Amino acid sequence: MGFLAQWCLRRRLVVVLMWLAAFAGVAVASVVAGSSFSNNYDVPGTEAGKAGRMVQEAFPGQSGNTDTIVWQTDKGTVRAAGVEDRMAETLDKVEALPGVSDVKSPYGADGAAQVSKDGRTAYASVTFDKPSDDLQRGEVQKVVDTAEDAETGSLSVDVGGAGAALTEKTTAHTSEIVGILVAAVVLFLAFGSVAAMLLPIATALVSVGTAYLGIGLLGHAMTVADFAPMLGTLIGLGVGIDYALFIVTRHRRGLRRGLPVGEAARQAVATSGRAVVFAGATVCIALLGMLVLRLNFLNGVAIAASLTVVLTVAASVTLLPALLGMIGMKALGRRDRRALTEHGPKPEIPTGFAARWSAFVERHPKVLGVTAIALMAALALPTLSLNLGSSDQGNNPQTSTTRQAYDHLAEGFGPGTNGPLTLVADLDGQKEKADFQQLTETLNATDGVAQASPGEVSPDGGTGTITVIPESAPQDQETAQLVDHLREDVLPDATDGSSLDVLVGGPTASQQDFASVIIGKLPTFVGVVVALGCLLLLLAFRSIGIPLKAAAMNIMAVASSFGIVVAIFQWGWGSELLGLGQAGPIEPFLPVIMVAVLFGLSMDYQVFLVSRMYEEWQETRDNRRAVRVGLAETSRVINSAAVIMIAVFSAFVLSGDRIIAMFGIGLASAVALDAFVLRTLLVPALMHMLGGANWWLPRRLDRIMPKFSIEAPEELRHATIPAQRPSDTEPLVTNRD
Repeated sequence: MGFLAQWCLRRRLVVVLMWLAAFAGVAVASVVAGSSFSNNYDVPGTEAGKAGRMVQEAFPGQSGNTDTIVWQTDKGTVRAAGVEDRMAETLDKVEALPGVSDVKSPYGADGAAQVSKDGRTAYASVTFDKPSDDLQRGEVQKVVDTAEDAETGSLSVDVGGAGAALTEKTTAHTSEIVGILVAAVVLFLAFGSVAAMLLPIATALVSVGTAYLGIGLLGHAMTVADFAPMLGTLIGLGVGIDYALFIVTRHRRGLRRGLPVGEAARQAVATSGRAVVFAGATVCIALLGMLVLRLNFLNGVAIAASLTVVLTVAASVTLLPALLGMIGMKALGRRDRRALTEHGPKPEIPTGFAARWSAFVERHPKVLGVTAIALMAALALPTLSLNLGSSDQGNNPQTSTTRQAYDHLAEGFGPGTNGPLTLVADLDGQKEKADFQQLTETLNATDGVAQASPGEVSPDGGTGTITVIPESAPQDQETAQLVDHLREDVLPDATDGSSLDVLVGGPTASQQDFASVIIGKLPTFVGVVVALGCLLLLLAFRSIGIPLKAAAMNIMAVASSFGIVVAIFQWGWGSELLGLGQAGPIEPFLPVIMVAVLFGLSMDYQVFLVSRMYEEWQETRDNRRAVRVGLAETSRVINSAAVIMIAVFSAFVLSGDRIIAMFGIGLASAVALDAFVLRTLLVPALMHMLGGANWWLPRRLDRIMPKFSIEAPEELRHATIPAQRPSDTEPLVTNRD
């Protein structure tokens, strides 16, 4: 690492230009190729997935996305002359728009079912000529604008569907801007230097920007979810700024000890840079653990997020030292430079709150440990009621057109209208066709079914479909129970003695199958991630206790952060106030991705905290001193890093995307609990109580394990904390690190 830093310092201009050229090249390629993302949650082998493929093959004309224009009147009915004439004219205009292939009006011969029983609500189906993933936002926006132009004081018109949702996605990067501004403030307060403050931000922006554009290109090679670039940005900004913060902090420490700029930067990369590479590797390993689930949808997310982390680590150990060489002594604030000139280099002794807190934890480990565990357990309680399922447009903010269309449909036609089920069967011969048509009567008599349509046969006569409208909303538990009841009881009994094999599909059934697959594979995934994380820490710290405690802490952080997510998004505590829409289930893939990210980020703090303790333990074999020194020296930089991550993650609540907001709040909560409760309170408290057992490793295992260190020994190390306990009367921190 030291050689790499020296090379980058000597050729700093070349390094900066190489990074800028890489960014520009990816940007040009992204503009030329465009992006290709997917929201296909289908899982191969599930019943709903098979049903969906059968419908696509049998009814190719229905492959385009279908949205719904819904209108509701406060006066009279939708069949009143004024309303009918106005909406009929509007639907004609919509049908003539580019990208629209068909419009089914309620005012046609077969449109009676599209008018509610009270006559106040009606809807029209708008079929586009492309699937939702291929739709142009501008074309859909014209449909929405044309429909909403028909509104009057007594007539409301809204548009729902996957196409309309595209028009509500924000294109402004408000969340990123807010997060970066808050991070800049924290960095300036920590460094007292504008130049030093700008370096972590510049490094993160270049690496994350390159990754963001690269993820768009990745979508052409594999299935990548449309939220993957935003998720990668969220993770990349957090870890990128933090990794640069650790290296810049070590560099500034070297400058204050009187080292030349080049040597200080070299040592910073050779020490903290190694820890950054190790921490980044743990994050990537945790993210790539999602590959064991063998789900195309998550494979793309895992690789996209890992690509972002790899680029941030690469920028931290190459671009950052080049920039450090360019700004020279300006990495220190004016006060620090003046003190260095007047008084010369001095050894740094951590004082103030960091030292006092370290001593306080040493004196009261049991009380503080029990308090921390009680707090984490209380926050984790809501996790016990975790309900996995896909949110829909009923969870959107009340002011959105998709939410209002959803609510109007539910009010006029019943809540199940927003989540119909599709029954599909292969038909071979007239007897199977007759048996299939008879299913409608059976379904209409089934509890939980509001309406079942007559069977529709494909043009080639080989496939039949029936649309079933549940009595309950798509996210209600009753709807999930109806899907199971149809599959396990109703359809097998109705087709007994027949060769019919009827499958239950549709968006609601697909989401239920997806959640079931995720839940089934989640224990394996968590086990793989925990095992790999423990193995890395075992190799790094040559201890059985350190990895086991880290695994327990990580699980506690995940459970507690999920408790907060459940309270806000599932229970609805403040969700509308935050502009996050109505309460609903937690996305099925959220636990997988959050577990991967949180285990990686938690390992970061564990590495930076325990590596300093381990170094002191190797020198003194005094566990109390090792824990006290490690906590006193690292707690301030860990807390600064945590504040930056919390600011960046929390800012993504402003993204306008419910899924990204879930990640933002979940990750911000986890980092806050991890940094301020676990790493600076519970971990040192437990290590004080365990004493020398923290570092126990069987001799036989020690002999066969490979040896490597996270941080190389730093030259010119000074004693940084006295062996005796700091007094409670020590002054606050006087140095800026």
